[in-house]
Amino acid sequence: MHLFDRLVERDALARPQPALAEAWSQISPTEWEFRLRKGVSWHDGKAFTADDVVFSFERAPHVPNSPGGFGAFLRAIERVEVVDAHTLRLHTRQPHPLLPIDLGSVSIIPRHAAANAGTEDYNSGKAVIGTGPYRLGEYRAGTSVTLLRNDGYWGGAEPWEKVEYRFLPNDGGRTAALLAGDVDLIDQIPFTDLARLKQDPKLTVTEIASLRTMFLAPVYTIGGEHPQITDHAGRPLPQNPFHDLRVRKALSMAIQRDALAERVMQGAAMPTGQWLPEGAFGHNPAVQPTPYDPEAAKALLAEAGYPEGFRVTITTPNDRWPNDARLSQAVAQMWTRIGVRTAVDAMPYAAFVPRRTRQEFPLQMAAWGSSTGEAINYLTSITGTYDRAKLTGAANMWRYSDPKLDAMTARAAATLDDGKREALLREAVAYYAETMPYIQLVQLTNSWAMRRGLRHDPRMDERTVAMGIRPE
Repeated sequence: MHLFDRLVERDALARPQPALAEAWSQISPTEWEFRLRKGVSWHDGKAFTADDVVFSFERAPHVPNSPGGFGAFLRAIERVEVVDAHTLRLHTRQPHPLLPIDLGSVSIIPRHAAANAGTEDYNSGKAVIGTGPYRLGEYRAGTSVTLLRNDGYWGGAEPWEKVEYRFLPNDGGRTAALLAGDVDLIDQIPFTDLARLKQDPKLTVTEIASLRTMFLAPVYTIGGEHPQITDHAGRPLPQNPFHDLRVRKALSMAIQRDALAERVMQGAAMPTGQWLPEGAFGHNPAVQPTPYDPEAAKALLAEAGYPEGFRVTITTPNDRWPNDARLSQAVAQMWTRIGVRTAVDAMPYAAFVPRRTRQEFPLQMAAWGSSTGEAINYLTSITGTYDRAKLTGAANMWRYSDPKLDAMTARAAATLDDGKREALLREAVAYYAETMPYIQLVQLTNSWAMRRGLRHDPRMDERTVAMGIRPE
């Protein structure tokens, strides 16, 4: 099966629905046909049809209260043609070979349940209706989710009658719960516990390179006179120094990425200069992390007009990504050594997100997991110019814009030949490293620990799904 089917078939509630495309074919470079499985029902018993897919595609770019958006995955679609209740033809504006993979990131939801649903209806579980192997049993905000086996699932019944997901945000609490037998499996193993859990004969640990990268993102809509970018006397600078490539390169040179990976992340990350791990489609092996060179960094700062450096604040969540606040603190210490006196403002992710969306912070800790497993996802959503009409830059909270990089992305996205497309993507990765819109830090490693007797299939996209866990 294509990656499109393989990815989405194994998620729990809403995301398995695209796998209901029993077969698909590319009729022409700009026309695709998807034949849906017949006789499939939603969890409430109503029939799944092409109309639900059309509704989902129309809704995806405009999800209420969404801090990002899914419109980027549908950007190439010009028109959706319903042939019959179980057949769709999708017409694209130009050749778009990644369409099946993109669609795997768009959850299909039932029109009858979601047409008038708001955020509160999903939070309460009222509108949480899928076609997958599990249905929602109970959701307790901030505590747990209980899933019940869907015995009528078209793909066959799962081995688990009931699955409970518990929210254990405290690192030590997750490890303690596993060791006490209160839970069978944990994800995001605390780095301080990883070696110990690997040596425990009662446990099994699985690991895989992550599709998630962590980076520092300047906000390009901020010009000057911001209280978080000042000279050493505390006076706001007349212009944003991060608009100068020399400053971004100097700060990148001042970062010891090996130390971040080995000490802060305790081996559960790799230094990086790009956004995908080795082996992923579009990864450029010639692009290496910026070498640590503090003296060259000072010289470049002086050339840019900051011989004495300046002051800046990194704003970061302290509960969203592994060691997010600690990573920020480590970078702050490294920058301070070259004269850029750096403070860290850490806050809960719930408080961070709305202010990030309003571009209030001039420099932010950021992370992105490329759900499609290839380079165009990041180039479209993160570096792509924010454009609601073109559905690009949906997650570009920092409003970076480079028409040349946009053109490189568009050309690669329209190239049908895989080898030629990857070559174009590697050129885009090299250009990105040269222009450095964001300062790449590390690529994460995903890890899980579980009791003996279970078999787990680790995923690069970080998801912990019941369908990936089986009796050994």
